Amino acid sequence: MSALETRLGALVVIAGVVLVFALAACGGEDDPSSTNTSRSGDASVKGLDLANCAEPEYGGDEQPAGLIVSDLPMQGDSAERSEQQAEAVRIVLGENDWKAGETPVAFQACDDSIAKTGLWDEATCEENARAYAADERVLAVIGTYNSGCAAIEIPILGKAGVAMVSPGNTAVCLTEPSSNCEDGQPKSLYPSARNYARVIPNDAFQGAALATYLDDSGSVRPFVAYAAGDPTSTGQATNFRGAAEELGMAIAGFEAWNPDARDYRAFFTRAEKAGADAVVLAGLTEQNGARVIADKVEYVGDNSQVPLLAFDGFAQQTTIDEAGGAAKGMFAGLPGVGGDDLPGAGQDLVAQLEENLGAAPIEQFAPYAGQAAQVALYAIKEEGTDRSAISAALFGARIEDGIVGSFELTERGDPSVGPITLLEAGESFEPAATVRPDEAVVTAARG
Repeated sequence: MSALETRLGALVVIAGVVLVFALAACGGEDDPSSTNTSRSGDASVKGLDLANCAEPEYGGDEQPAGLIVSDLPMQGDSAERSEQQAEAVRIVLGENDWKAGETPVAFQACDDSIAKTGLWDEATCEENARAYAADERVLAVIGTYNSGCAAIEIPILGKAGVAMVSPGNTAVCLTEPSSNCEDGQPKSLYPSARNYARVIPNDAFQGAALATYLDDSGSVRPFVAYAAGDPTSTGQATNFRGAAEELGMAIAGFEAWNPDARDYRAFFTRAEKAGADAVVLAGLTEQNGARVIADKVEYVGDNSQVPLLAFDGFAQQTTIDEAGGAAKGMFAGLPGVGGDDLPGAGQDLVAQLEENLGAAPIEQFAPYAGQAAQVALYAIKEEGTDRSAISAALFGARIEDGIVGSFELTERGDPSVGPITLLEAGESFEPAATVRPDEAVVTAARG
């Protein structure tokens, strides 16, 4: 591949027009990302006056005409994952000279979590969304990671026409109807036109993939555990159960764990007595996940004997750091592809992240934040600073040779492809298998 082909590696087709954007590549003397990525903030650029946001950043030469913000949980167990996602956005902006076509854009990283819990917070999500909607300079939001936060922000942003592109939301009901949806979702999220898209498959695909993997491995009685009081976790568990039953498995148990409990001895003793030959977790590491994992191993069995599979809320380095040896051999889902299965553009972005961040293992969701930034830039390039037009330009966009591969954004805002990667825990999470579940199993998972 020539140097020119490496630099101009991503194509997008919007309304029949092919657009070409630069992709992240390894830093070097001739690489704009080496010199054109600001992390310290730019006092000359005016950003959101919001306590939850860092200083605005800009590496371009002209006065920015707009602002892209990221909205992620920057505290608690998700802090490292979120910082890497923000860094991926910076890299993509730097590679494009801080422009979307002829529109120069700055970047501001905002936090939707609170220090008390380290988790996303309803009031903070609402406050952030209202600030983005009120400021005409905000052209697109990269976020959120947590689906519950997205459900709060989407309608607020939608009324103002602000585009939202998520690198991490997986809840089915954000984009498509399901028997599991509550509060009139997804229709209730869009009081005006649709403004939300995501670059990863939803939980119908993930639940189907986890069930397919267990079925292929010979498991017949999985025990399903989900975090109490969390609709996203409940939805994921329900997605898995629907897929597992479609495949002929019998559910050994379907129970919520209390994130505030000191231990889960009684919880997993019930799973062991029910004859569980696998355990599936739906929730977040931050919801006492390390203790849940440790007690699963102690009371149900080693992960090599009784497989432990978890949804993507556990797919971060903190899970391994906090659970220690108990995490070894567990699997966590990654909606999409990761590791060596990433295309060349994705591999280049990972290499740049490694150069910028040093020894920290690269979190699996970081490339998806870069891909979300690319999608936002595509739409801004097409529509300038017209916020409603930017939102409309998301749908039907076809990404070719992007950071995470080639796909189209459907009219509902989902990617047209749905591979799921299973990551195995060792010293870090590493890709172990890619599952493409049958459509019938996905349909059963959706409900």
